[in-house]
Amino acid sequence: MSIVITGASGHLGRLVAEAVLDQTDPADVVLVSRDPSRLADFAGRGAEVRAGNFTDPASLAGAFAGATKVLVISLDRVGARVDAHKAAIDAAAAAGAQSIAYTSAINPSDSNPIFVAHEHRETEEHLRASGAGWTMLRNSIYTEMLLAGAEAAFTTGKHITNEGDGRVSYVARADCAAVAAAVLTTDGHDGKEYDVTGPEALGAQDVAALYAELGGRPVEVVPVDDEAYAAGLVEHAGMPEPVARIYTTFGTGTRRGYSGALSTTVADLTGRPPTSARDVLAANRAAFQHR
Repeated sequence: MSIVITGASGHLGRLVAEAVLDQTDPADVVLVSRDPSRLADFAGRGAEVRAGNFTDPASLAGAFAGATKVLVISLDRVGARVDAHKAAIDAAAAAGAQSIAYTSAINPSDSNPIFVAHEHRETEEHLRASGAGWTMLRNSIYTEMLLAGAEAAFTTGKHITNEGDGRVSYVARADCAAVAAAVLTTDGHDGKEYDVTGPEALGAQDVAALYAELGGRPVEVVPVDDEAYAAGLVEHAGMPEPVARIYTTFGTGTRRGYSGALSTTVADLTGRPPTSARDVLAANRAAFQHR
């Protein structure tokens, strides 16, 4: 059996590789990256390292050669990745992969206003039609994303949000990796759609309370509309306006109830409970240190 993990040098990919190597023979593990040199440590542990780039279809036949199970980790190029995902799925299926898992997102429905939802939906549809066995790993928003706002909240005493009364079932990236590793190293997952979430769905007040507790000063929630939120990202975070509007859709989707689904997937597939948002933030406490 050959387990192929794409994007293995990325944040999620490295965690998946670690988990899989802990559970199976390294000789059965193939790690794919656009830059294989970043995987030298895993090669030293016995895993095979290959070059592969979703945007270079000619590189994919060799990347997936001999694959039995494949994990296609979604690219971080928001807005320009569906064709690349399709190319990877086609190459994996052509290589004879029996099962292909894809890191999607919760609620990738056509009514979801979050910008990336349609990318995940289109990729899922293509995977279902590929002829291989498929598994959708619908990861919720990573808890680590909260770290981006932690220092700003502590510095200003404000948590500015366009989420309204919506909630998010933030999930630790390591928990997503553990679920992916379980799917790759055990059977019975073909045809399954797994929502991968944290233990609770948090609203803006909950997040502000965590920032205040761990940062050591009060943090006030400041609700704004979508236009003001996007404008703030442009003015204060230096984002180009199109990027700011993409980020803004995450709050829009949360406000409309698309981000709060909870599941028992982490416990069901890994045998341990999911990590709380508080524990993730506490482990990264440096983000709360005032400069």
